[in-house]
Formats: sequence, structure tokens, C-alpha cells
Amino acid sequence: MSEKSHILVVDDEKNYLMVIEAMLKDAGYEVTAINDPELALHFLNESEVDVVITDMKMPKISGKELLQAVKKATPEIPVLIMTAFGSIESAVEAMRYGAFDYITKPFANDELLLSVHNAVELSKAHRQYRLLQENLENRYSTHQIIGRSKAIRDTLAIVDRVAASRSTVLITGESGTGKELVARAIHFTSSRKEGPFISVNCMAFNSGVLESELFGHEKGSFTGAVATRRGRFEQADQGTLFLDEIGELSMDLQVKLLRVLQERTFERVGGTDPVSVDIRVVAATHRDLAAMVEAGTFREDLYYRLNVVQIPIPPLRERREDIPLLIAHFSQKIAEDNAIPAKSFTAEAQNYLTGYEWPGNIRQLQNVLERCLVMVTSNIIDVVDLPPEIRGEESQFKSAVDLLPVELNLADTLDKIEAALIKRALARADFVQAHAAELLGISRSLMQYKLKKYNITGH
Repeated sequence: MSEKSHILVVDDEKNYLMVIEAMLKDAGYEVTAINDPELALHFLNESEVDVVITDMKMPKISGKELLQAVKKATPEIPVLIMTAFGSIESAVEAMRYGAFDYITKPFANDELLLSVHNAVELSKAHRQYRLLQENLENRYSTHQIIGRSKAIRDTLAIVDRVAASRSTVLITGESGTGKELVARAIHFTSSRKEGPFISVNCMAFNSGVLESELFGHEKGSFTGAVATRRGRFEQADQGTLFLDEIGELSMDLQVKLLRVLQERTFERVGGTDPVSVDIRVVAATHRDLAAMVEAGTFREDLYYRLNVVQIPIPPLRERREDIPLLIAHFSQKIAEDNAIPAKSFTAEAQNYLTGYEWPGNIRQLQNVLERCLVMVTSNIIDVVDLPPEIRGEESQFKSAVDLLPVELNLADTLDKIEAALIKRALARADFVQAHAAELLGISRSLMQYKLKKYNITGH
């Protein structure tokens, strides 16, 4: 074994203790043998073990009491009970209190080793699940949502407040802004984080298939229904159900969803028995549901039932200061995932990326970065390596205009832009006025006039 599993053996009979200790060590386990159950409890408080083996009848503390103490402190640790042949009834009782298995004395070595092996495998599965859960919590916690802009900080503040509640949440925003990431952050920072997070994209199925996906179906309810199937609502019991693109639901499904939200019960397709669930619903859409209500394509009562707490996700163009952070984050992740050397973007390339409109938002940014990191052979990525749509003049100019306030004085703004362009041209021309004029496509005399107008020293 690359990492030995740790077994704690507790028995007041020292002979049995020595035999079991030797047998388990020969099998490759790390073993701690203790003949006093009180000392064993102290040891458990200070140490990590994978499996506990305890005798049933011991002075001071019985095996059943030790079992109860272990299950209260660390319920995932399997406990094996050893008992004399005449006390099997008490061992069976211990099973009701959570014992993994019981072994009768005298026991066959193979019988004990098989039971220990199974207990160790269960312990490993518990540990792996715990690590996976911790990894998911870290991955989808609000701390993993990248950004320092006021827009994203305001969004995360709402996430932190709503996570602790049971309220239904509606996440709104353009495609690619990270709505599912926010939904997962709500789940993994809530009291339901030990339960399942089930996601379904309502746009991915036609209406008939989606009904079966959501509510499940009974055997024989339609052609091809060869067995009863649990739907996403049942799968999400005790956890969170994320309904992405909720605006795509047909009116029939809207009625059924409204009932589930109101009563937390439904029937499977082809069934008559009500199914009850304890779930939290988080919905998301890129569409304007309020406008759909006005148009009569989305039920008003469902809209208000979903829209208890609304979390708007800002588009990337409204949080441009976060783009350098996202570039650094995704570049490192993409390099690790593709086993390629780390690469960096020049300052000018980053300026182009920051200035771009990003109609596909974070998803588009991630795709562009992956294309650059995988396809560019150099470790430095420059403007020439960026896709044409990003380095195009029209795109950059539109992005620059979008950064300006809506309400402004046109003449003053044009003067400020002109002055800034002249300063930039001078810097690029090493403050040689004739060269700067050439860059701007104006005469030297006009350049001198502009320098005086804007009080630019020219050096």
C-alpha cells in the first residue's frame, strides 16, 4: 500500500489484542492497539484513523458506548464489533446503532481480514467524497468568482446574503456571463451544500422531452419508457435545482413548474401518485421575463414566484477592470489543463483585450485565450496574435466610445480626445513634432497650433 490505512483496535483482552495487531500489520495496515476504552476515546480525539475494531464487552465503557461516541464525533469512520458467540443479539443491536459489521469470537482470520478490507474501502470512499465536496465548495465559492469591480462586488454581496436563505433566486444576464457559476456559488455556500446540485438547460430539450427530464416518468407512460425514471426534481431532493434558460419553458410546463414551487409536489409523466421534494430552485435567463409577461408569453404568477430575489450579472463590457484578472486566471488554468508552458500577453495585447466589446462575455474571452495559448508558439502573445475581430479598428473604437459617459458636452469631449491623441503620438514619435504630425496625418503647422491650443509642451 502506498499509504497505509490506520486501524484502531480496542479490546481489554491483551492476548486477542496482540493477535489482531500482528495479523493486521502483516496485512499491510498501520495498527494502534489499546486495551483501555477510555484511552481509546482520548486517542480518537487526537488522531485520525480509518477503521475502529472494538470488543463488545469491556469494563468502564462497553463496545456499544464506544461505537456511539465514534459515530457522534466522526460518523464516517466504520466500526467493527467483536463479540462472543453467545452475545450475537447485542452485536445485532449494535448494528442498529451504526456498526459496520460484527465478528464473533473465536473468528477465522480470513473473515476478519475481509471485513476490515471492506471497512477500509468504505472509509476511503468517505474520504474521497469529503475531498471532492471540499474541492467543489472551494471551486464554486464566491471567492472563486474572479473580479474586483464594483459591479461584481455588488453581485457577490447579494449572493452572500441570499445563500443562507431558502428563497427562490432568479439570475439574469447575457449569455456567457457566468450565471451557472453564481448558481453553484449559492448552493455550495448554503446549508444545502451536502445535498445534490442538479442543473438542467431548458433550451436543450423540446417541450415533451423536457417534461420527462424535469418530472420523470412511469414505466410504459410513452413509447420507449421501459422503466420508471426519476426526474431532475427528484434527483435534486435535499439540494438545489438550477433551471437555466427558464424563459424557454412552454406555457404547459410553466403551469406545472408553478405548482411545484407552490406545493413542492408533482406527478411523474404517466403517474398519479404525488411525489414530494425538498428543494431550492435557482433559475436563470438571458431574456427579459418582465417583457415576456407583458407580451403574454410568460406567466405573471410564475414570474413573481421565481423573482423572489433577483441577481443581475453584469456583462463583461461593464466590468472591464476585471479583464486583466480574468486573463491571468484563465491563462494559468488553460496552460495547466493542456500541459503547455505558461504564456503572457504584452501590455498592448492586454489593452486590446480589455477594450474589446465581448458580446459573448466571459465564455468568449476564455475561448479566445485558449486559442491564443494553444496556437501561438511563442511564450509572449502580442496584438498580431489576437483574432482579427479583436484587433480591428472599428471594434476598438466602438469599445472606447462605450466607455464614455452617456451625458457629456460634445465639444469639450472632442477636445479632450484630440489632446490625448496628440500626447500619445508625441510619445510614440519620441517627442519629434514632425514625426508626430505624420502619425496623425496633419501638417506640422497644424500640429504646432494644436500644441498651443491644448497647452502641450511637446517634450
